[in-house]
Amino acid sequence: MEEENSVLDSYGEEDMDDDFTDSGSDYEVTRKATKRKQISLLGPQPLKITRNTAAKRVMSSSMSSTIPTPPDSSRQQQLYSRGTQRQGSSRPPTTENRENQGISAEDIYNAVCSGKSSMVAVVDEWLDIYKQSQQAGLLVLINFIVRSCGCKGVVTRDMLDNMQNAEIISSLTKEFNEDSVAYPLCTPGPQLKRVKAGLCEFAQVLVKSCRNSLLYDEYLFPSLLALLTGMSDSQVRAFRHTSTLFAMKLMTGMVEVAVLVSIQQQTAQRQYDMENSKSLHERASDKLEGLQATIKELQENREEISSMMNGTFRGVFVHRYRDLLPEIRTICIEDLGIWLKMDPEDFLNDSCLKYLGWMLYDKQRPVRLQCVRALQGLYQEKEFIGRLELFTGRFKERMLSMVLDKEPDVAVETVNLLLLIQQKTEEGLSEEECGCIYPLVYASHRGMAAAAGRFLYNELMSLIASYSQENELSDNAAFFHVFISFYIQSEFHEHGAYLVDSLWAVAGTELRDWETMTALLLNDDGLTYEEEGALIELMMCAVIQAARGLPPVGRIQGKKILNMKEKKLQEQDRKRITTHFIPLLPQLLVKYSADARIVSRLLKAPFSFDLEMYTSTTKLERYLDLLLSQVCSIVSKHTEVTVLEACANVINTLCSSCYTFSSRAHLEFSRLLDDLSECFSTYLSDLLQGTADDNEIYTAATALKRISALGSAIDPTGLKLFDSCVKLLKSRLESRELDKELMVSALRFAAFHLMWAKVNAANSTPAEAELNKLKKQMRSFCRVCQNCLSLDQTDIRDQAFELLCDLLLLYSKISGSPQTALQALVHLPSDSLRSDMAAFLMDYVFFDAEYADLDAGGEEEESMIFLLQKKRNHLAGFCKLLIYGVLDLSAATDVFKHYSKYFKDFGDIIKETLRQSKLISPVQSAKTVCLTLQQLFSEVPAEERSSQNLFEISNLAKKLAMSFGVDLQHIRKPLVALHMQGMDFAFRKPQDEEGQNPNIAFLEILSDFSFKLLPPDRIRLTEFLTSNCPHAALSWPSVRMYQRSLEGRLNKPRKQDEGSHIASLHETPVAKLRKVTRQASTTVEGSWLDSSNISSSLSTPALTSTVQRQPTQQLVARKPTHSDIVDSDLAELESEDEFSSGLPVRKVKATSQRQPLSIRSSPSHRDMSSHLTLLSLIEDNDEEDREEPESEDSGSESAYALPSTRHTSASVLDELFD
Repeated sequence: MEEENSVLDSYGEEDMDDDFTDSGSDYEVTRKATKRKQISLLGPQPLKITRNTAAKRVMSSSMSSTIPTPPDSSRQQQLYSRGTQRQGSSRPPTTENRENQGISAEDIYNAVCSGKSSMVAVVDEWLDIYKQSQQAGLLVLINFIVRSCGCKGVVTRDMLDNMQNAEIISSLTKEFNEDSVAYPLCTPGPQLKRVKAGLCEFAQVLVKSCRNSLLYDEYLFPSLLALLTGMSDSQVRAFRHTSTLFAMKLMTGMVEVAVLVSIQQQTAQRQYDMENSKSLHERASDKLEGLQATIKELQENREEISSMMNGTFRGVFVHRYRDLLPEIRTICIEDLGIWLKMDPEDFLNDSCLKYLGWMLYDKQRPVRLQCVRALQGLYQEKEFIGRLELFTGRFKERMLSMVLDKEPDVAVETVNLLLLIQQKTEEGLSEEECGCIYPLVYASHRGMAAAAGRFLYNELMSLIASYSQENELSDNAAFFHVFISFYIQSEFHEHGAYLVDSLWAVAGTELRDWETMTALLLNDDGLTYEEEGALIELMMCAVIQAARGLPPVGRIQGKKILNMKEKKLQEQDRKRITTHFIPLLPQLLVKYSADARIVSRLLKAPFSFDLEMYTSTTKLERYLDLLLSQVCSIVSKHTEVTVLEACANVINTLCSSCYTFSSRAHLEFSRLLDDLSECFSTYLSDLLQGTADDNEIYTAATALKRISALGSAIDPTGLKLFDSCVKLLKSRLESRELDKELMVSALRFAAFHLMWAKVNAANSTPAEAELNKLKKQMRSFCRVCQNCLSLDQTDIRDQAFELLCDLLLLYSKISGSPQTALQALVHLPSDSLRSDMAAFLMDYVFFDAEYADLDAGGEEEESMIFLLQKKRNHLAGFCKLLIYGVLDLSAATDVFKHYSKYFKDFGDIIKETLRQSKLISPVQSAKTVCLTLQQLFSEVPAEERSSQNLFEISNLAKKLAMSFGVDLQHIRKPLVALHMQGMDFAFRKPQDEEGQNPNIAFLEILSDFSFKLLPPDRIRLTEFLTSNCPHAALSWPSVRMYQRSLEGRLNKPRKQDEGSHIASLHETPVAKLRKVTRQASTTVEGSWLDSSNISSSLSTPALTSTVQRQPTQQLVARKPTHSDIVDSDLAELESEDEFSSGLPVRKVKATSQRQPLSIRSSPSHRDMSSHLTLLSLIEDNDEEDREEPESEDSGSESAYALPSTRHTSASVLDELFD
């Protein structure tokens, strides 16, 4: 290998092209003058490789690559006699003689592809042939390589003797299968792995079997490598790919042999020096001569191997490492990494390392990944670090940027590489460079986060030893001090669970040390209040992680099933957590009872307990009483929503009937509810009369807020406060004294009362009077909520809308069986309530003014996300009422009309609503879509209904048309109904019966749905259009446009002119298909409930028909009507004969038109098609030249999105609609 004059210049990007031109393109084998002279009986051999004309002019005749003749004269004479006999015979060797010849190329190929044969035995059989005849053995090996390329051609002895390598390759190119461009190394599935592994193993075994003799015979490997070099430069991808793989594996085997020869040479040299250092009378002259001869022979072998290695590197690697095919580039980089590690003396220099650095910028994931893995193998060796110093300084910036690679596996391996650099090198990474990796512990990709966690843990451990000595702390205590400091400085306080999960694999022992963590909290060991809060959050995250055994939301790839070992470890952790925290949890609640944030986190601990242990011993029962009293105390102290919700969750769990102590817990919390109810009742009369002061209002509001929070866990119907809350709400609405806390709490309590009452009625047999009372309460509450929808108070208004959606669904038809008395509780919303709820959507959901206010006021992005989430909840609640039949499908127009404009914010919800509406009633859903477009069209003034002003409506129509799917036969009836309703609207007469139809331009919008119509439907609709449209209107642009959309597929020409067709074949280049990745929109896979039995009626616009029904026998002569096409359920269109004969199913892929018979039978056309198919196997050189090893935009830098803990469900839509 040649060294570069300047190391710094070797990394310059401007030297890349120089390296390609200087390295040469031909396989070169230099021979020393002391080698044995070759004896040629056949005369001078022609040059075997001519890569290009320029290479011929540059290379001298002595450096030209030819297939050498065998060195043995007697064997050469035998080869000559055999060759003349074969040349005199008119028949070439056939398969009948294979048994005499031994193993064939086809046999080797089958053995390699099967993966079941012993490769050593296969190579030994081939060696037997080669020892009998070198040329015959070489032919078998060459034909095996050709067969591995997927080529049907065979290289004969005449071709080998009389043709150059370029001519042989050109001849083989014509033997490819013209029907397919596939070859063994591109076969998908397990076959690809077997073929690739077999070829690699065969090449390695071949070199290993020939390393003592045949590797140096100056015939086999020079000839084989010369042909592989020529094939690797072919434009045929199969040749290039297969030959590059085989050549690289041969090169790897030769590198291994070269290292072994160097070791043997060094050993012989040491023996020679030791023997030569002896005194004259103690020397063994024969031994010295033998050692000297051995050294000389090993040196010659080493030089010959180096010559072949140099030729392969320059002839194959230098040109193919930047090949157009990423698989070829990956092969080159993979083997380069092996060479660098196996033979550092020859390869571990800046001239070879630069290729790894350049390929770090490759656009393809496998290439970048292989580069990083190759560098990992180098940085693991301490003796290589010095040689990698310059490379590290040059490409460290690129490696740091690759931690944000768009491919997660590349980013993971890059972080592991940087960890090796930090551990092995003296300089390592600076604090600023490490700061680029630390935030990745919060990444949503778990592998990425785990790799960053290992990096972070390595940095923390380097600080723990010094910190523990300075502060006289144990190692685990010092770990938590350093860990807490990092967590606070990272400023991602809502993502503690993700930080714990990132370190769980490497720091699981420390994170399970509950004793040290609680000791730091209870013993006041120098932690600040902020550090204590951070430690409690991390401790609770670790408790949840250990008890559940699952990563946090967003890092779970599918549903994980724990094995027996993991389940056993989880149970052990759960018991340890319960035993340790049962006595300490009340103490922690007492100490931090004033901090709402800390208390809400500590109250998560009981969910990770084995609660049955409370009743296992008398001592632990005492701690249960302490826990119950502390929860009641916390409820009495705090009014924050988060704390009250946490307490309600704990109360719900402790009062569960599955535990033996549930009655004790229920009694304790019932007393708490009674006390709060008494407190509220004390001030109720003053509140109703309006005489209460601010302190009394605050006390009553907080008491009612606590009661409403606990109402989600305990049945509050026994308190008899529903009528009082409704009266309070009515009085406040009448007086316009809108106290937010008081009214929101009253609304929530009343709603929980109605929910619990419905549950109790379903679980018992209530009297008719009780049912009537409950229904009356439901009506009164709905009226109160309806009045709240128009208030200016955002919290009251939003709370009323959410409760209305929940209660209307709970008291709908689907909530009870038709046979039960619960049907008397069904409450349907009034028309005014439906109108007010739709107006709420228009004013507070599909409205952007609040976003503008936030931008103007400089609010944080978190506030905008919170507002958007609230809007999505409101829209999801309204859509549930549509899907479950509470609201009529016609009300969905208020949602569908915003599908295009608000697609980014609500597209997934509206799309799912569309899908569910089609399951309920396809025809009614289609009519609702048409009604949506009609309403939008009617909102545009008649004088402004031009194509430009209707552009947004047309875009919405296109989006809605795509929602019908691709099963054209399934959507026939809905689409026809949509078109019929649209035409009725377009031809509707104006009220004054004068002038043109004002809605005629609606046909332009309706034409966007025509592409999904089948031909019979197009014919019927065209007839209906002609019969119902005024004769003068047929020439109007809108009518003509709609008519053309219906006739689009009916008038396509089926024949083409022969000359123009052939011309198009010659002139139109074959376009390469590019794989386009679409970003899938978020949808819900599962349905919310099985609502197929729900019927939803839709009131369609009134239609007027002046055509009378004709007898059946006059069907052809009469004009089709709306009732003929829609009301008859398309009986004629659904006949089986018509589907099978005249209705083609919609194709996903476009098929070429049928060619005329004269063209198909033309010989010239057949030759031309063969030529075009052959060209499909060949890639243009200019495309290959455009592929640069270093690209500025590799698409590898994409920020990792931090996970959100706002949702406890893996799917947002599951949470919205569940």
